Amino acid sequence: MKLYTIDTGFFKLDGGSMFGVVPKSIWQRTNPADERNLCTWATRLLLIEDGKRLILVDTAIGDKQDEKFFSHYFMHGDATLDGSLAQHGFHRDDITDVILTHLHFDHCGGAVKRSGERLIPAFKNAIYWSNEQHWDWAIHPNPREKASFLKENILPIQESGQLQFLTEGEAFSPNITMRYAHGHTESMMLPQIQYKGKTILYMADLLPSVGHIPLPYVMSYDVRPLITMQERQSYWQEIVDSEYILFLEHDPVHACCTLQQTEKGIRLKETFTLAEV
Repeated sequence: MKLYTIDTGFFKLDGGSMFGVVPKSIWQRTNPADERNLCTWATRLLLIEDGKRLILVDTAIGDKQDEKFFSHYFMHGDATLDGSLAQHGFHRDDITDVILTHLHFDHCGGAVKRSGERLIPAFKNAIYWSNEQHWDWAIHPNPREKASFLKENILPIQESGQLQFLTEGEAFSPNITMRYAHGHTESMMLPQIQYKGKTILYMADLLPSVGHIPLPYVMSYDVRPLITMQERQSYWQEIVDSEYILFLEHDPVHACCTLQQTEKGIRLKETFTLAEV
């Protein structure tokens, strides 16, 4: 098995929304905001080469939306999905599986592309993996999440016949199991990977950045913030006890980190790149 970081650039979101009830005077120490109160976030994906399978975890925002949509998110940076794949010797047509941790636009927008007037899967040879609970949640969105669940990102996957569902507790492969979290959104999937004798946990939006490690630092986007806190408390203790490595999708600087127990609670231990694992 080999793992690769796939950088696809950066975007911006409101800092207050990203940190919920935490005051700006505190969160700006780790995630400084610009004059519009926007913070920069990465769209960093994970590519897993596992035998004959080439598995991409999430697909970032993509490029099919209109100018008005992109004007809200200030996408920037030179990295692209295709460029990052090419750096490792791959093409998007080589992807055999796409794991969608959840269907918010910044995680699944790149799953679908425009072909003339049509919307088609961006990875023509891949199976797309979600779970039935989250899929139903996304195609019948609540008012709080409606702006994040865009039908053009979701329905073409099902219409193509390339969509399959996992069930909770089902192993994805001998080296990959799927963990779940329900506070950010219903049934978000967190791939857990056995690699070089270590355990790597893909954090998706359970831990957006190292600045979110303290338990109350929960995003306003979370639909069940108290559940998020409970999940984080349980996961954080397991992560420390079992010495997991965390892969961070949105941290603008750090790709991976570990946690440790301190007098103030569980906090950051180390940061490093995936290549250093």
